[in-house]
Amino acid sequence: MGNLWAIILAAGESKRMGFPKMILPFKNTTMLENVITNVAGSQIDNTLVVLGAEREILTELVKKTSVKYCYNDNYKEGMLSSVKCGFRNLPSDFEAVLVFQGDQPFISSGNIDRIIEEHRSSDKGIVIPVYEKKRGHPILIERKYRDYIETLDVSEGLRSLARNFSGDVMEVETDDPGILRDIDTYEEYKKEINQIL
Repeated sequence: MGNLWAIILAAGESKRMGFPKMILPFKNTTMLENVITNVAGSQIDNTLVVLGAEREILTELVKKTSVKYCYNDNYKEGMLSSVKCGFRNLPSDFEAVLVFQGDQPFISSGNIDRIIEEHRSSDKGIVIPVYEKKRGHPILIERKYRDYIETLDVSEGLRSLARNFSGDVMEVETDDPGILRDIDTYEEYKKEINQIL
């Protein structure tokens, strides 16, 4: 597969955290840079980071990497608005996208590659990792859904894509709870940091 992209969603306001969580220290870098590093270590060809809130700070951070980025002016409408922004800013010839959340630094390059490899050996257009029967990230989505994603209601989110096309969904069982773990509060951040020290 060529022209495989990652979209990393980093446009949120971090309301529950109280300050920009993407710049929190994490494994000698920041949380967002750690996600970018994990993606870079996988079979993904290109990465696009969607920025919104705190764009000045995060733009400077992203500029230190080799990834592309775009701005979601509608970030206050929620995560799906950033997904739509990401898809709009991809080249027309991309084959598939893996959608990541910028506050999920525990998703390993190995698990990313497993999702890609499972997709390559299947005929499904949507691939979702699962841990203990719970769906997580990243979600792989083929280009054929690009226009449909644009029609989704922001109140429903990306889950409605998998629900509406359930026959084209493949779940990939993993033994890694990292596909479910995000960091929304400072207490959660401290707990995770203490576990990896």
